[in-house]
Amino acid sequence: MDLTSEKIQRILSKYKFRDVAVEELQKIHRLYPGMIPSTALYTFSDGTQKDLLKLTGNLPVQYEGRTYNFPIQLWLMDSFPFTPPICLLRPTANMVIREGKHVDAKGRLYLPGLHNWDHPKSSVAGLLTEMISKFEEDPPLSSKTTEDTKDPHELLAFVSNLQINDGGIRHHDQPINKVSVIGGGELGMALVMSILSKCKVDKLVLIDLAESPTKGGTTDLEIFNLPKVEISRDLSASAGSRVVVVTANAWSDEQSYVGVVQTNVDMYRGIIPNLARLSPSAVMLIVSQPVDIMTHVAWRQSGLPPTRVIGAGCNLDSERLSHILNINLNTHKQAWVIGELSENKVPVMSNNGISNASAEISSSSTTKPLLDRAFEIMKNQGQRSWSVGLSIADITNSILTDKMKTHSVSTLAQGWGGIGAEVFLSLPCIMGSNGSTRLAGVSLGQEEDAKLRESVTSLSNLMCQLRL
Repeated sequence: MDLTSEKIQRILSKYKFRDVAVEELQKIHRLYPGMIPSTALYTFSDGTQKDLLKLTGNLPVQYEGRTYNFPIQLWLMDSFPFTPPICLLRPTANMVIREGKHVDAKGRLYLPGLHNWDHPKSSVAGLLTEMISKFEEDPPLSSKTTEDTKDPHELLAFVSNLQINDGGIRHHDQPINKVSVIGGGELGMALVMSILSKCKVDKLVLIDLAESPTKGGTTDLEIFNLPKVEISRDLSASAGSRVVVVTANAWSDEQSYVGVVQTNVDMYRGIIPNLARLSPSAVMLIVSQPVDIMTHVAWRQSGLPPTRVIGAGCNLDSERLSHILNINLNTHKQAWVIGELSENKVPVMSNNGISNASAEISSSSTTKPLLDRAFEIMKNQGQRSWSVGLSIADITNSILTDKMKTHSVSTLAQGWGGIGAEVFLSLPCIMGSNGSTRLAGVSLGQEEDAKLRESVTSLSNLMCQLRL
């Protein structure tokens, strides 16, 4: 691998672990000589840019007896190899990305090896081997076709995917509105009732895990046999869901808070990867506590894109805040509660009230008195099971109907408002059938910004103490 060019040497000199990075690059070259290094300006999701090294090449993938070359690109962070690369598919003009469990619509790859990166155990060579294995199971690229050049085998596949349903024709690609709720008890029951009332579902599965302390609370549902509701104690019943809501908590008798949370993390290890495997296209909605931590854990364990693993977060508080502002204070502006679901949560208001990705979020001196007053009114309103159930049902409805409504949900906050750490916080996100899209723009006061930074630090510290 030629690393002697002036540009590459100049960029390498800025890498924190230059010698280790060079050693790793040489290993890559020995195993994958087709991966070519170069330099370029990388633009992060928050708009910031940085000169970085990148590797570009083709991965040979065997599929149904043929070999295909999949073009990929790896961006190496300046802390490489102690942080994982950003991995992208770079399809040619005659290729189209097939969004799935390990790739989003823009071609960014999300693999277990990336989420569990731990140098020196982890390496780019190992990552490329994992890519080939995953691509052979489910190729993330396919050829573009036109009506004139359509492969007859593809036409046969299309016909075989048609089935007669209720006197008409339905294509397999048209998803049924199936929702699965994981965890029984009062909250599980409240969710079932709320989703049935709010959402148009074809099937609703309530899975009351037999080995979990959440067991119970489903007997009456079984007795009265509600339409479209299935009761199960087997995770496989969730297969093919569009939304999977996880409410299960496995609280222990541990004295320390970290120990209590670790019990939940250990329980998740047995269910989250299976849920993701059974419903690889689902949006996973986390309600277990502490919700910001457990959403982060679920994302790590699932291997799903961060846009499709969200937490209930501050959505209920946000809906209440907007209601109070509109009804009691007559502002008719959209508002949200953001940050950690704790005393550090912060109320913010939209500058223009428009729910799209360009809407700016403000907490200026003109809006702060209104927000503080509305927040004070909210203090006496507790969160009961049915309250949370209604909130989750509203988010679920936005996903099932592709409503593109803005909700304040716990999401990957890295890159938002200058946040550099990998943490999950509630932020305004547009929710649709493909998951979440964060709203851009932030203008917080000094007090609000300090609360967010304090939450980032405390959540990061707690994550570091957990065994994932």
